[in-house]
Amino acid sequence: QVQLVESGGGLVQPGGSLRLSCVASGFTFSSYGMKWYRQAPGKMRELVASITSGGESTSYAESVKGRFTISRDNAKNTVYLQMNSLKPEDTALYYCNVKYLGIANYWGQGTQVTVSS
Repeated sequence: QVQLVESGGGLVQPGGSLRLSCVASGFTFSSYGMKWYRQAPGKMRELVASITSGGESTSYAESVKGRFTISRDNAKNTVYLQMNSLKPEDTALYYCNVKYLGIANYWGQGTQVTVSS
């Protein structure tokens, strides 16, 4: 079965950095684009970044452009989100996502990112 397991979240001061990881299993990882979403308390889940199956193309929400970088290692079935210059408004639960067979959305359990002094 499809499984996504995120890690790497934590408490960081404004201006700091974190790298999130998402390890995938149960499907042919190298055949699927992957996405990172986040959800802050009281807000809707929003798309943060996406990457194509081979990693050749990426896209970002305007709010994170120039600060966040999505990447993947298909040999390790892992997608990453490098987050730099973090701001308090980046505080959220971060999820990775795959749309399996173009039909079913799968999510991990999420990893909490808190940006605070």
